[in-house]
Amino acid sequence: MSNIHTAFENGKAFIAFITCGDPDLQTTAEVVRAAAQNGADLIELGIPFSDPTAEGPVIQGANLRALKGGVTTDKIFDLVRDLRRDVTIPMVFMTYANVVFSYGTERFLCACREIGIDGLILPDLPFEEKDEFLPACRRFGVDLISLIAPTSHNRIAMIAKESEGFLYIVSSLGVTGTRSEITTDLASIVRIVRENTKTPCAIGFGISTPEQAHKMAALSDGAIVGSAIIKLIEQHGKAAATYVGEYVKSMKEALK
Repeated sequence: MSNIHTAFENGKAFIAFITCGDPDLQTTAEVVRAAAQNGADLIELGIPFSDPTAEGPVIQGANLRALKGGVTTDKIFDLVRDLRRDVTIPMVFMTYANVVFSYGTERFLCACREIGIDGLILPDLPFEEKDEFLPACRRFGVDLISLIAPTSHNRIAMIAKESEGFLYIVSSLGVTGTRSEITTDLASIVRIVRENTKTPCAIGFGISTPEQAHKMAALSDGAIVGSAIIKLIEQHGKAAATYVGEYVKSMKEALK
């Protein structure tokens, strides 16, 4: 078991998503540290991919800017090595199956263990195909984190029973991005999850305001925010860390 459970030990967890290398890796390092210092309980680090199918325009833009800036998986591993000198909260990678495959699954997960990555989220990996990655994840002590979508229906119990790390509950149909309203019946999804596992669950996709975060965390064990943070980074560029820190602080306060 990884350290991910520690993110959920001090009340509701605030989980921040940050695309590595947007606008550059130094800014990413500053933003991660600011998020951790201001109350983030877990950080999802996005490894950029040229065709990020689960992402809306905001995170797609961040992926393209990072790739254009010359980010590579190896450079991101070096970034995490540096971060782990002082960032102690759990960190997970969020990327696409092809990124891991092309690097070499064993080699990728071995590096994850070496640099202190606790989990892996692959939004394009169907639950039925997770055995492509699960044995290697187990071998290197990296939790393979499953997603549950509003369309999962009769598969929710099965996914929950086999979950590890935490369960990522997708709030809405479609891609990532801020939403003015989240209308999915999340309470019934969380109820099925609770009946089938003790693994904590957090809700993401579309959360941007303290009010939304509070509502989602009241239903689950935490809230995941990505696009709203990426927008701040896009807006403020290399000076983004201060603004992200303030935003994370306000969101974490809302979860109490």
